[in-house]
Amino acid sequence: MSADVMIRPGARAVPAGTRRRRRRDPGRVLRLYVPLGMYLVFTLVPFYWMLVFALRPAGSTDPVPWPITFEHFETVWNDIGYAVFFKNSVIVGVWSLLVTTVIAVMGGYALSRYRFRGRGLFMVVLLCTQFIPGAMMLIPLFSIFKSLGLINSLASLIVADTVFNLPLSIILMSGFVSAVPFTVEEAAMVDGCSRFRGFLAIVLPQLRPGLIAVGSFAFIHTWNNFLFALMFVSKQDSFTIPVGLSYTIGEYSADFGALAAGGVVAALPVVCVFAVVQRYLVHGISAGAVKG
Repeated sequence: MSADVMIRPGARAVPAGTRRRRRRDPGRVLRLYVPLGMYLVFTLVPFYWMLVFALRPAGSTDPVPWPITFEHFETVWNDIGYAVFFKNSVIVGVWSLLVTTVIAVMGGYALSRYRFRGRGLFMVVLLCTQFIPGAMMLIPLFSIFKSLGLINSLASLIVADTVFNLPLSIILMSGFVSAVPFTVEEAAMVDGCSRFRGFLAIVLPQLRPGLIAVGSFAFIHTWNNFLFALMFVSKQDSFTIPVGLSYTIGEYSADFGALAAGGVVAALPVVCVFAVVQRYLVHGISAGAVKG
């Protein structure tokens, strides 16, 4: 039998190098690409107009920003004090990310590895907290922060954002830990490792996609949070980016160029975060879907 001919019972001889061409389904192309194209246009058009307003001169109505100017960015960064707002947002976002991730790892490990009375109820309570609007907690949180002397400080924003990030982060991290076989930890403990050392050496390195996913969600939620920053901080030196952007809108007028430039600067960190971690984010979400 020739080496370059494949013969199947009841079938004609087909050369090995030939490939069966798949017929294109016009209906599939319409069902797949038309909705995706419409969604892409719907998503990108607002960003395009934001760039247009940010880059074209004041008073211009051209749909294409030409000549390009950066005067709106200078106005936002220097005159409005956007540099201070950006620094405050970075401080709050990074601290909330770190605290949320550390506590979520500990809570997720406990929920995944230990069996205790009320575990299921605790998971349900964590899940139900996601249905509570943040506006309902403003008065209690304000009273607590006022008694602790945290009003008009970034610490109040860090605590509030961390508390609201934790329930979902713990649930997700529990799924990430459940995806790591416990037999690997048992083997390490048999070899003489303590549980904590085995967690640091074996489990934690395998949680990298989960850590990136949880940390990304925590950072982006904190970065975009407007309500807490508006209610707990009234000093301009402690404003974050969302509150600072609102001050470009006056009672009877709005500086759309400065507002668009501020929006571009505010969106850049989020876009960069997703560009760097998106491959870990997809894997982390799928790992977190494992039932614990």
